[in-house]
Amino acid sequence: MTTTLPAAGPSAAAVAEEALRSAGVVVRRLDTLDGVRAAEALLSEVWRSPGKPPLSAEVMRAVEHAGGYVTGAYDGASGRMLAASSGFLAMAPDRGVVLHSHISGVLPEAQGRRVGWALKLHQRAWSLERGIETITWTFDPLVRRNAWFNLAKLGAVAVEYLVDFYGPMSDGLNAGEPTDRLFTRWHLLAAGTDVPGAGRLLLDEREGLPVVVQPAETGTTSLVRLPADIETLRVEAPEAARAWRLAVREVLAPLVDAGGRVTGVTREGCLVVEP
Repeated sequence: MTTTLPAAGPSAAAVAEEALRSAGVVVRRLDTLDGVRAAEALLSEVWRSPGKPPLSAEVMRAVEHAGGYVTGAYDGASGRMLAASSGFLAMAPDRGVVLHSHISGVLPEAQGRRVGWALKLHQRAWSLERGIETITWTFDPLVRRNAWFNLAKLGAVAVEYLVDFYGPMSDGLNAGEPTDRLFTRWHLLAAGTDVPGAGRLLLDEREGLPVVVQPAETGTTSLVRLPADIETLRVEAPEAARAWRLAVREVLAPLVDAGGRVTGVTREGCLVVEP
């Protein structure tokens, strides 16, 4: 499996513009109160948390004014905001200034238009224009489609397993679940690489539940099965969802803590962990 990281350097802006045209959206900087309030409302809708936005307009206002990334993606025909994203500048010990992409959300009605892909490429071009070569973020390792997008499509690499990172959350996507996350780095000037599609399967699925099939072994590529649709499981079978959380944590956290890197996802839905 080869990552699909687009061309870097001076062409990054052109690649982003083409993706935006294909998605039928225009990205605008949110530098007004009305703009960040619209983004707050959009994020509340995406996270199914009316009245309790996952990120407030006030924080986005401060981040944008301080030089961070706060944007909205608007439908080219109707002018309606379809997606929003906010990231702040951070200092990495080994890489200098990075952009930490804290939150991005796309309305359900815009799914399938590749708005998220276009927004990520815009974020990449924005960063490179400012001399920033790394973007970081966290994501829930149980959400297979996000893992595929981040690791297989963008070519990012997860380097830390964070147990219950945000603590209890009350939104419609995370309520009642430990907020385990993978901390991920996207090196914007890196070339696409081949990711192994084979390895020792450590966690598998039987009758919808996770099963540890063999212990980890240092120095080898490991595969960790993910549930097909954890979001549906959380609604229809919360006990099964919790079992997946604990099983993935049991297998994956020690591998990453020992220096393993989560580099991709197989077509069959297994995280690929390389030593």
